[in-house]
Amino acid sequence: MKILAFSDLHHGPVKAAAIVEAAKSADLVIGAGDFCNHRKGLEDAMAMLEGIKCPFVVVPGNAESIDELRAATDPLIDVLHGQSVDVDGFDIFGIGYAIPLTPFGSWSCDMTETQAEAILERCEKADIIVSHSPPKGVADQTSAGLSVGSTALRDAIVRLSPKFVFCGHVHDSWGQSGTIGRTKIHNLGPTPNWFEM
Repeated sequence: MKILAFSDLHHGPVKAAAIVEAAKSADLVIGAGDFCNHRKGLEDAMAMLEGIKCPFVVVPGNAESIDELRAATDPLIDVLHGQSVDVDGFDIFGIGYAIPLTPFGSWSCDMTETQAEAILERCEKADIIVSHSPPKGVADQTSAGLSVGSTALRDAIVRLSPKFVFCGHVHDSWGQSGTIGRTKIHNLGPTPNWFEM
């Protein structure tokens, strides 16, 4: 299965067009959150992705709530936040929002590590975890060198050992990857990223 994955589109029409074009060659497309900016323009941002015709799995970022994303998204798209979906026999679990809390203010959809842990406990198995936030210590460094990833996600990766974790959120770490055990973690960014299952 050819997987096309991206994150942090942030209402970018040129980047969206590149994703839609690339999706013509994909078996599955994954969007790891932040489709719009500051909770504004989400319907327009999702409309830019309407050309994606293969299975499409998304999670909310901190720029949109789960309810906002579900309302703005075609019913055929799998919107995950604490749920799993089976795509061609592969289990995909999704968790959105920024983990842990950000300093961005009231517009940002954030969760504490405790809240994230409660959601991640629902997951009993996963081949892929789609998370807006990266795990602590991997592809999670800001330009100031701060590690701002999630400890709850890291613990879940250790427990579940998925093949892939796809994330975004920390713009300074776009394009970075690493491993936790046998799990490959990728901070995607808003360009086409290709993977094989």
